[in-house]
Order: sequence, then C-alpha cells, then structure tokens
Amino acid sequence: MVNIGDRIIQLRKARNWSQDDLAKAIEASRVMIGKYERGDNSPSIEVIARLAKAFEVSVDYLLGEGLNASYDKEMIKRLDELETLPDDEKKRIFEYMDLIIRDYKTKKNYGK
Repeated sequence: MVNIGDRIIQLRKARNWSQDDLAKAIEASRVMIGKYERGDNSPSIEVIARLAKAFEVSVDYLLGEGLNASYDKEMIKRLDELETLPDDEKKRIFEYMDLIIRDYKTKKNYGK
C-alpha cells in the first residue's frame, strides 16, 4: 500500500506542480508540503480533503485505498444532470445502462 507522502509526490509530479504550487492550491506552506511528502508530519483531515480536491481524486485514493486516480469530470457532470430528471426518466436511463453493461461483460467474457 502506498503511503500518503508518496501519493502526494506522485500526484504533484503528474501535474508538474512544484511544492510551492501545491502549497498555494491548498493554502498551506511549502515547508509543510515537504514534511507531508517525507512523512515527517501527517496531514490533518482538513488538509487531506483540500489535497483530494486540489488533485481531483477521492480521499480513499489519496490515502492509498482507492483504485481510481481521479473522477471523470464529464461523468460527474452527467450524474449531476441526471439528478434533475424525473424518476421515470432516471429508471429508463438506468435500464439502458444495465443493458449496455451486460452486453459489454458478455462480449468481454465470450469474445466478440
């Protein structure tokens, strides 16, 4: 399992951010970012939440628990829009999604 300091380094470098850039993004000091990355200090829950938001990842992922690095922004946008639909429309969409997922799994398991 990846520790949070390593995960912070990995995510920061993936964005080509310096420690200063990250510090500004989460309203912390560069010194504290260095301490988090080295494992000298553990970030508070509030800081972990700000890190997750800045990196656009889940807290679980940041803590080394989740598998997905980031949320798909387009998916989140569509889910937000889905929430505004009437229940009968949501049901139709979910049924259609279930069909597509089932077909995908069938093709994957039994070939094309």
